[in-house]
Amino acid sequence: QVQLLESGGGSVQAGGSLRLSCSASGNIFRINVMGWYRQVPGKQRELVARITNSGNTDYADSVKGRFTISRDNDKNTAYLQMHNLKPEDTAVYTCNADITIPTFQEVHDFWGQGTQVTVSS
Repeated sequence: QVQLLESGGGSVQAGGSLRLSCSASGNIFRINVMGWYRQVPGKQRELVARITNSGNTDYADSVKGRFTISRDNDKNTAYLQMHNLKPEDTAVYTCNADITIPTFQEVHDFWGQGTQVTVSS
């Protein structure tokens, strides 16, 4: 079993910063991709940023230049540093990881429980 534990959400004023963390634990052979998605009520979940185990990154256009994703492979942890936050960044942010488990080296998709980020104007 694999678990993703998120931390770092909260409330901040526009222009402020937050850092989200996502730590994976459990029966892990290799973490292939880690990423963050966000969702607001009534809208589809959208990719915010993701990072491969070799460090390649991908960002939503709306966060480029403001958010930075990184990972510590030794700690099985990904970080999302968010700067210059805007009210439209308000959402539930959920960690996602594409993980190879030892059993037959199967690849599975795992999700965290989500953390609320609220940006006030």
